[in-house]
Amino acid sequence: MQVSSTQDFLEIEQIREGVAILKNKALRAIMMVSSLNFALKSDEEQSSIIYQFQEFLNSLDFDLQIIIQSRRLNITGYIDGIKALEAKQTNELLKIQTTAYRKFIEDVVSGAPPVGRYGEIMSKNFFVVVPFTLLETKGADAGKLLRTPQLPILTEEKFQMAKQQLWQRMEFVALGLRRCGLQAMPLTTPEIVELFWSLHHPKQAEVGYYPEIPPELAK
Repeated sequence: MQVSSTQDFLEIEQIREGVAILKNKALRAIMMVSSLNFALKSDEEQSSIIYQFQEFLNSLDFDLQIIIQSRRLNITGYIDGIKALEAKQTNELLKIQTTAYRKFIEDVVSGAPPVGRYGEIMSKNFFVVVPFTLLETKGADAGKLLRTPQLPILTEEKFQMAKQQLWQRMEFVALGLRRCGLQAMPLTTPEIVELFWSLHHPKQAEVGYYPEIPPELAK
């Protein structure tokens, strides 16, 4: 009986030059988007943002995927700093107070009662996924690609052409979001690797653990 690996269930074949290449040779770029406090805006500002976002969506001639990632707030570094301070305390009273403060913060973040009765403190990240396929490449013989039964061959030349046009789409998306008061930045190869790793290993990611990125990918 052959045992399948996790890679067999993933649609991603390769990540390079800030682009995720799927097994069907389609390309995906991922952009991290800033947030804004919509509730604090005036009615006029809210209406303007909604209108600009509608205009942005209507201007798209390609699919766009919006992802909201919720994760328990990671304060591992802060807690480690308190533990180090706790260990150095020579005054017994200060040491007890430092320990009590550390436990209080841990309970607040984890949602443990009574201080965490309102639930865990979550952080949210926002992403947009911009797609591109070889069929959309300028100058490509779409009819030939459609008639080909097997997957298209992604040569280096085709990849660079597709990547260039994918980047143009990303610039268009960034401009549209900027009009809504949002900033969008493309993720690099290591950042994409870390993002997908955190999606499949949420517990480790919450405490700040990430695998070491191979040198060939850290570009």
